Amino acid sequence: MWVLLAAGSAFFAGVTAVLAKCGIRKTDSDLATALRTGVVLIFSWLMVFVVGSENTLGQISGRSLLFLALSGFATGASWLCYFKALSLGDVNKVAPIDKSSTVLTVLIAILCFGETGHLPLKLAGTALLAAGIFLMVEKQPSARTAGGRGWLVYAAGSALFAALTSILAKIGISGVESNLGTALRTVVVLGMAWLVVFARGKQKLLAGLDRREGCFILLSGLATGASWLCYYGAIQGGVVSVVVPIDKMSILVTVAFSALFLKESVSRRAALGLALMAAGTLIMAVFG
Repeated sequence: MWVLLAAGSAFFAGVTAVLAKCGIRKTDSDLATALRTGVVLIFSWLMVFVVGSENTLGQISGRSLLFLALSGFATGASWLCYFKALSLGDVNKVAPIDKSSTVLTVLIAILCFGETGHLPLKLAGTALLAAGIFLMVEKQPSARTAGGRGWLVYAAGSALFAALTSILAKIGISGVESNLGTALRTVVVLGMAWLVVFARGKQKLLAGLDRREGCFILLSGLATGASWLCYYGAIQGGVVSVVVPIDKMSILVTVAFSALFLKESVSRRAALGLALMAAGTLIMAVFG
């Protein structure tokens, strides 16, 4: 069951990136992050009440709350970096770098959680992932992004914080119903996102928000909420070093949709990279 949840997380995460890109063509990325996080918060708490896990809130230990909060801060930082990178670069260039967090997460999971089953195959799968990511990152830049590399710094920051998120969340969600854990950490992400908006005086931009882009931002929030619910349900009952690579295969969905709707081209080099990433993920899913 957790494998299916991980696959669902990958699909919704892949859709999120394209929807978000459509929503930040003219809208400030920090403001867009804050708005969509509000949608995720509503969605996640709705699921808490649907499954009835609000009654277990008082049973959560202080340690779990601490790590859920820390994972929330890491997620907030990752999102702010990711959507800033999307606003500056092509989706099919930013996404592969963001997914490089997979390699770091798998290695940390092996060291911290002792997930060493079929270790040689797991490491081989990780190597294929790394090779695939490298091939995608090294694509020739498009005319629009050739003039600057600011997106690269933000994408790298997104990957680093995303890796921290997975590990912190795995610790924090132990003994906590996954929907409730998701909702609690989203509170932290929302507070952090709006703090950044007000600290930079960007709340004034709300008045000029484009309605069409606002709709895409809201849709990306709904997709993110669905992805999170699937993801944290998967890591609660599954193996982190397998769940994370499956989730990161959202890049397949992202690249496909970016080519279809955003008309972003995919080179042969990038296609080979995608194939290697898929092979690495398959190895880790089967032998993890």
